[in-house]
Amino acid sequence: MAQIEQSDKGGKKKKGAQKKMQIHVDFTPMVDMNMLLITFFMLCTTMIKSQTLHIVLPTNEDVKKEQQAQAKQSEAITLILDTEYEGDKPKIDAETGKTIHNIYYYEGIADTTFSTPKYLVREQFIGNVNHQPQGIRKILRDKNKEVMAEYDDLKTKWKNKEITKEEFDQLAKKNSADSTKTRPVVVIKPGPNTTYEGLINALDEMQINQISRYSIELPTRTDSLLLRHYEQAHGETIIRPTVR
Repeated sequence: MAQIEQSDKGGKKKKGAQKKMQIHVDFTPMVDMNMLLITFFMLCTTMIKSQTLHIVLPTNEDVKKEQQAQAKQSEAITLILDTEYEGDKPKIDAETGKTIHNIYYYEGIADTTFSTPKYLVREQFIGNVNHQPQGIRKILRDKNKEVMAEYDDLKTKWKNKEITKEEFDQLAKKNSADSTKTRPVVVIKPGPNTTYEGLINALDEMQINQISRYSIELPTRTDSLLLRHYEQAHGETIIRPTVR
């Protein structure tokens, strides 16, 4: 509470002199009230849940140990990652302002006879254009179309509030690991000049396309043979001295 005390030092006072007042405020009750309010809000407030990114991790479900490195030829797809350079710096696309990453992919077993034009195909990380997947995203989505059809249906139900976010996450995880559906097995092979961004982009595509079966390996001599032949056929330089 505030108290007003009149200053009186004694002695004679001049006629018409103003009286001096001293105001004393006791803050003790206010401190007590603040502590009570802090305690009240701590007990009654719901803490915000941390926002974390749900990642579909690679899995070996329903696969025996001796079969883990094997996959059906129709399901397997290999991505060889590469980054273009200008001098010793990654090349930037003038239109998008992004680093140019190339993906050289083949499906099934590597065709070292080069009997078909699709022994090695080049694509890029384009993403969606007018809400339609393009580039390597379209290739991966088509390989995983059964899982993605169910995933899109679950997403629609969640947006329409037919299921909760927790139910959506659980059902999506179960759907991506459903062994009854045709699912691809993706082998990601970063080349010596690939940047971390290129590898992260590839892992992002696994997440976006709900691909749960993938692995990261180094390119083999067979992969180098395919790249060499692709260079000669298209007059390009892919295998360069390491610039990083």
